[in-house]
Amino acid sequence: MLAHLEPDPHGNHGASLDHRLNTLVETAAAGNPLDTAMAEIAESLGYESFMYGMCTTDSRPHHDSRAYVWTTLPKEWVALYDQKAYLEVDPRLTHTWNRTAPYLWDAASITGEWQVQEFLKDAARFGIRSGVVVSFRDATHARIIVALNSSISPVSPERLSMLKGRLGDVMMLATCFHDIFMANVLEQGVPPRQRGAPLSPRERQCLEMAARGLTSGDIGTKLGIAERTANFHFSNLISKLGVLNRHEAIARGISTGLISLSTGGR
Repeated sequence: MLAHLEPDPHGNHGASLDHRLNTLVETAAAGNPLDTAMAEIAESLGYESFMYGMCTTDSRPHHDSRAYVWTTLPKEWVALYDQKAYLEVDPRLTHTWNRTAPYLWDAASITGEWQVQEFLKDAARFGIRSGVVVSFRDATHARIIVALNSSISPVSPERLSMLKGRLGDVMMLATCFHDIFMANVLEQGVPPRQRGAPLSPRERQCLEMAARGLTSGDIGTKLGIAERTANFHFSNLISKLGVLNRHEAIARGISTGLISLSTGGR
């Protein structure tokens, strides 16, 4: 049994996380939406919203990785994050690329270029001003990111101490949700939520460069981003277009007029 949490405002006093996770598993197995259950779990841990992201590793021939995102946050934030390519500067990602221990962050102590500050300003409008991030890889080497967010910033020493005491429960939640997602979404062949969504300006830019023969490393150098970030852009646009790999994405982009080889990408 996991350590019991403080009583929550819903009156479910003394409910342990393992009981909540069992309920979550049952909800997923029944095919019911997880939003309410996840929001309650996040609140019981001291947060207000939840985000799960995964980039698959596909070993099948002629397949590239795909990106999946699931969150309790509103669609407006998901769309804004996507269109502004915030994955390139989001400190929850940039500070956890090579980290497995949970990362507690607070916007009040985050510094960086204007792009980082713009991200923090926009994120604050959606109640994302502090939180915890867990980054790990599973047996197939897929990269997983789980983030719990709060509107509280700066974080007081008392709150920080409380959050540190719950990191074990956060880790359990992260791995449990990943198992649920794998069993009920990926293994069932459910397409990513972003399928059919428009490509962001950055994704179109990457696709045009790839159509000219540039590799992810070349694209990263030209755009001033890491190669792994360029690869994530491709994972996301492949998911949006519903294709198997970047070659199919290029063909789809040209045939539908999403990209042009006569302009841009230079």
